[in-house]
Amino acid sequence: MTVNRYLIFILVVVFSSGCVANVTNSVRSDHSSLSNPSGSDSGSSRLGPEYGQSPQWPSNIGNGLSGLFDYANEENIEESTNDTLVDNYTGIGSEAANSDVNNDHPDKEQNFLDTALEFYETSQEFWKEDNPDKAMAALDQAYANMLKANPDDTPELVQQVDDLRFMISKRVLEIYASRYTAVKGNHKAIPLVMNRYVENEIKLFQGPERKFFIDSYRRSGRYRGKIVKMLKEAGMPEELSWLPLIESGFKIRALSRARALGLWQFIPSTGYKFGLSRNAWIDERLDPPKSTKAAIAYLKELHNIFGDWSTVLASYNCGEGTVLRVIRHQKVNYLDNFWDLFQRLPFETARYVPKFLAVLQILKDPVKYGFNLDDPYPPVPYEVATIDRQVHLKKVAAKLDISVKELADLNPELRYSATPPDPYTLKVPVGKASLLLATINDIPKWTPPQRAYAFHRVRSGETLSLIALKYRSSVRTIMRANRLRSRHFIKIGRKLKIPLRRTRVRTHRASKGRLRADGTYRVKRGDSLWRIAYRFKTSAAKIKRLNKMKSTFLYVGQILKIRNL
Repeated sequence: MTVNRYLIFILVVVFSSGCVANVTNSVRSDHSSLSNPSGSDSGSSRLGPEYGQSPQWPSNIGNGLSGLFDYANEENIEESTNDTLVDNYTGIGSEAANSDVNNDHPDKEQNFLDTALEFYETSQEFWKEDNPDKAMAALDQAYANMLKANPDDTPELVQQVDDLRFMISKRVLEIYASRYTAVKGNHKAIPLVMNRYVENEIKLFQGPERKFFIDSYRRSGRYRGKIVKMLKEAGMPEELSWLPLIESGFKIRALSRARALGLWQFIPSTGYKFGLSRNAWIDERLDPPKSTKAAIAYLKELHNIFGDWSTVLASYNCGEGTVLRVIRHQKVNYLDNFWDLFQRLPFETARYVPKFLAVLQILKDPVKYGFNLDDPYPPVPYEVATIDRQVHLKKVAAKLDISVKELADLNPELRYSATPPDPYTLKVPVGKASLLLATINDIPKWTPPQRAYAFHRVRSGETLSLIALKYRSSVRTIMRANRLRSRHFIKIGRKLKIPLRRTRVRTHRASKGRLRADGTYRVKRGDSLWRIAYRFKTSAAKIKRLNKMKSTFLYVGQILKIRNL
């Protein structure tokens, strides 16, 4: 069936009124010789035997003609002839498929419409058998026969044609909607393409990336079982469970150059968009179940936009905006085939989809590609305990008689090996939750140490690198503390907050006795002028002035005048 036929469908959907059940009854009343297929409900909203609910239409269908045009094109609809229904066609409409219409009969128009209705009901039977391809082929024939009819101005025939148009269009949309809302985990959903790009990626896995593939495969056992379960519940292809293999190698704490983190490699903004919290205490991008839930939501949204899993994968890697820009630069404003835009994508993304397909090809037949894969690592069982006390994992581990590493590995989202001040659900080894809840009040409450800061006013000629060196800090730490966007441009006169290392910081009270009676101080190893100034609540410039210093250079044992007494 050509795509143009679907444009007619949507016009009928938009401008027709009345429910499809009434339409069906109207048609049947004019065709008493036709019996309703057993168990068939031609006018219902059913989506097949396994779908007991009304269809959730793809969002681009709501865009009218262009939306349906785009969506129909995504299915690569092929032209069907009016002489053939389906290869090896069998079913309730087989007689109609093999019979010729007598064009010389005075009722030939009615015969065309009768045949169209036969094919429509046959489509329903295929649909009940969960065979959407043959159901669509039957609808093609129904529509082709309907078009042969020339109702002229005969009211009964005109009404039948309109009714058939409405019924066929509704069934087409139901089939497409079911493919959208209940995509199955098979290679019809994610085409298992083999081309030279996929072959190149397979060769890389066989060669320089072999160890990465094997190690990643073994780590997958810890998480993939739950990922597959969540994908099934969402009605999405199970093959997507292998996406973390190329995203992170199934490493929980994998961090990319773009600051993407976790199994699914979320950047902070995208993680926040899909419900992942990130604050001073936790980063949920590191939590496998939570990040998987967010990834599924993101992939669903991308499929809502593109309707094609190969393009969805490309968008997951480089962002939907990039892919949409590539599509807009085509001569047509829709995507017919992912490989049409493949070479226009960024290099990393152009490798991404073939690399994922290479993983599926290898896992389908590891021996064929020279892999003898050991069993994956088993998942780590755990149970949870909700606590409302801020505690350090080191103290919790000691109380539960387990290692800190074991506890930290179960709770990777904790940024500082301590629970947040708010109630928190902590994962613990099986059998330890009741012990933790019984002894939580015996674990010392943890109070985070207050971070010490020095303040520095930027002078002409200074750079962040130089300032970081002076304070034994890092450029990244200073940028984060001051929310700087560029490491290369800082305004002269700006006051910067410099986080200091806790091990080197002393307050004035703690340093009491180190300042001599005459207001001087002996320089010790590890001291800097700015740290001394901070320690004694003065400024580096004042110390330099009191000591007539031309530079900030200090040496161990040097006597500095801190105050005039």
